[in-house]
Amino acid sequence: MNNLPRHVGIIMDGNGRWAKKRGLPRSAGHRAGAQNLKTISEFAGEMGIKYITAYAFSTENWKRPKEEVDELMNLLLSYLRDKKILSGKKVTIKVIGDRSALSDEINKEIDVIEDYTKNNDGMVMYLAINYGGRQEIVKSIKDMYDDIKEGKIEKADICENLISERIYTPDVPDADLIIRPSGEKRLSNFLMWQSAYSEFWFSDINWPDFTTADFTQAILDYQGRNRRFGGV
Repeated sequence: MNNLPRHVGIIMDGNGRWAKKRGLPRSAGHRAGAQNLKTISEFAGEMGIKYITAYAFSTENWKRPKEEVDELMNLLLSYLRDKKILSGKKVTIKVIGDRSALSDEINKEIDVIEDYTKNNDGMVMYLAINYGGRQEIVKSIKDMYDDIKEGKIEKADICENLISERIYTPDVPDADLIIRPSGEKRLSNFLMWQSAYSEFWFSDINWPDFTTADFTQAILDYQGRNRRFGGV
């Protein structure tokens, strides 16, 4: 237990495939995936994981059929309104991503759930909504440019730390472990800055079928790896 990842990123992939295998609409898969996030996050918090970032909706997901996007937004709204979310587990909920494209209703519920959980002192769960790793880095650079124009920093001051201070998770350690189920083996624009030295764990399991035993196995595999960070 003294070798747990501090920050775990989860790409919740395979919801649509899970539904298709069962002859269900894709929306059923997304609902099952949302429910499973509660289960896995609660288990991770009890295990002692401090931070989880869950990839809920990417900047590229707007390309999906409008009906599916609408279903995802309705599901997100329902999820945010659930004040019993991880009830009693002292979890802080935070949302990262470009909120400007989200509806006023969703933004209001984000503010409510973040305020409702802000004093909790257990695990912090980041929901990545309308999030893209490249977009996050661009945002950081734009923020830095504003500081340069205002004379707060000079060109010579620019370094990795200045970018890290301006991403969506400035006070969070980089992702130690990124989990992606469903058989895909790519990052898909997720936590690109924070994953420079992440360990990756892939499986063929669709996210709604991903169990606490699978999560435990991912942690065990992580603990068996030699993280050298460029050293010997």
